[in-house]
Amino acid sequence: MSNQYDGAVATARDYYNSEDADNFYFRVWGGEDIHIGLYESDDEPIPDASRRTVAHMGDLLGEPSKDAKVLDVGAGYGGAARYLASTFGCHVTALNLSEVENERDREMNKAQKLDHLIDVWDGSFEDIPAKDNSFDIVWSQDAILHSGNRTKVVEEVARVLKPGGVFIFTDPMQTDDAPKDKLQPIYDRIHLETLGSPGFYREAAKKAGLEEIGFEDHTRQLPRHYGRVLKELESREDSLKGLISDDYISRMKKGLQHWVDGGNAGYLCWGIFRFRKA
Repeated sequence: MSNQYDGAVATARDYYNSEDADNFYFRVWGGEDIHIGLYESDDEPIPDASRRTVAHMGDLLGEPSKDAKVLDVGAGYGGAARYLASTFGCHVTALNLSEVENERDREMNKAQKLDHLIDVWDGSFEDIPAKDNSFDIVWSQDAILHSGNRTKVVEEVARVLKPGGVFIFTDPMQTDDAPKDKLQPIYDRIHLETLGSPGFYREAAKKAGLEEIGFEDHTRQLPRHYGRVLKELESREDSLKGLISDDYISRMKKGLQHWVDGGNAGYLCWGIFRFRKA
């Protein structure tokens, strides 16, 4: 695979294309939905809680019409795209930089007979391969943190949204007043110097011509989710031998614990943002 990306985007692409990461996220993290879940209990299955996030975000959009054109940036395995297409009948474009994830995505779309409603694009949300004013809705779940230029991502989203269109997204964030030194283990984990924050996204969106509709704060779900994934990984460690390397599992357990600790200490936040293009 040639690499037309650089910086943080290239690092994220290489990571998610690796066999270890693909097996971990697909088999342990949740399969179709690899993002933070809305849990009703600490021991709820990860896929159930993660799908609840998708369904709730869909509810927040109202009921998109069949004519609505949706772009999911950082689409992972495409679970949200399949939910939106199957529930509302709208057309969804899933943009994602991991060719390995995208291949799984396309296979699941065909298996669920939804490939006529979903296009899967290899590409980066820092340079969305679409014309201005192309989409009614831009959707993203826990992906923008991987960008080294989040301002550019928000600008690109605003560019491709139609006037009146909605940008709905989640992202693991640091609080506006988080002490940087306390988050260094997490920065190191994602190979970046910062996380986004609510204040950052509000300012970037405003500058890009997006008006805030609302923010649902579900911060308590962040450490809950990472703790749940850690517990699942530990319980299945023996059965994963040969599929995921011992070194990857060891590093992942440490990394997940850093997210749990940062969330419980009050340095991290998470929730659902909605903005509208003026």
